[in-house]
Amino acid sequence: MTFPIQRMRRLRTSENMRSLIRETQLDVKDFIYPLFVTYGRDKRNMIQSMPGIYQLSVDNLIKEVREIDRLGISAVLLFGIPESKDCQASGAYDPEGVVQQAIRAIKDTCPDLLVITDVCLCEYMDHGHCGIVERDGTVNNDASLELLAREALSHAEAGADIIAPSDMMDGRIGFIRKALDEASFSHLPIMSYAAKYSSAFYGPFREAAESAPKFGNRKTYQMDPANVREALREVELDIAEGADMVMVKPALAYLDVLKAVRDKFGYPTAAYNVSGEYAMVKAAAAQGWIDETAVMSEILLSIKRAGADMIITYAAPDMARLLVKS
Repeated sequence: MTFPIQRMRRLRTSENMRSLIRETQLDVKDFIYPLFVTYGRDKRNMIQSMPGIYQLSVDNLIKEVREIDRLGISAVLLFGIPESKDCQASGAYDPEGVVQQAIRAIKDTCPDLLVITDVCLCEYMDHGHCGIVERDGTVNNDASLELLAREALSHAEAGADIIAPSDMMDGRIGFIRKALDEASFSHLPIMSYAAKYSSAFYGPFREAAESAPKFGNRKTYQMDPANVREALREVELDIAEGADMVMVKPALAYLDVLKAVRDKFGYPTAAYNVSGEYAMVKAAAAQGWIDETAVMSEILLSIKRAGADMIITYAAPDMARLLVKS
């Protein structure tokens, strides 16, 4: 018995035909745009390793935010670069800190734009680690929770819409959830950096956020890139402690983790298309080796196809303009 050839190519004959059956679609509402806010006025500091990305003072940040809102991007993720740092990360929870000022300014300018705030201590610590460091060089997990909760609470009081802890201290989601609830912020959701790997893809970010550790590394609290089952345990613990959304970071080298997290838990899931992933595309495109728009579109499609409900990406404005055109 013979069978007819299965003509899969019948459904690829034109762009309209391909669009008709396309399984995965990127949308402007998929994107969250990271922004780096710094102290002072009239600052627009170029980040050499991330073309098109800048450290912005609040006045210039607002100009950027207006454009983001106009493009239809619905959320931004804020990182702060303080004027000074110390061993208690006091700038992280200062009511007049750069992030706190930025939150208020954004909500005054574009009240419907969702403001997500990264909650971590590394940008504010004089040693660059994500928690309190003891004399022997170890990070004190439990003592760090107090400062993280103070930071989260200061963001909530300034008007943040979503709190996103990225420090990877054990128990921080439950600790922050309790602090927010007790301060009458029980309505405020937490997006947990639940599966955050100790990755080589973060290099450009550390330039942007001025957050490279001055000694050692973060392997004792961020995840080993070899582990998937551990990521599922991390996500499960964060959900049990009160996370409303979970994140996998980085995205591109961890699509298997992203899919496993989305399939197992079904929670709203974000993926962070990190600085190194962005910088590689920019660098190759600058040499004329790749089509930047086509490659970035393919990368973001792969992240969404793997299960991301939200994609944090530095390419958000460029991709939004592309989607509006199409």
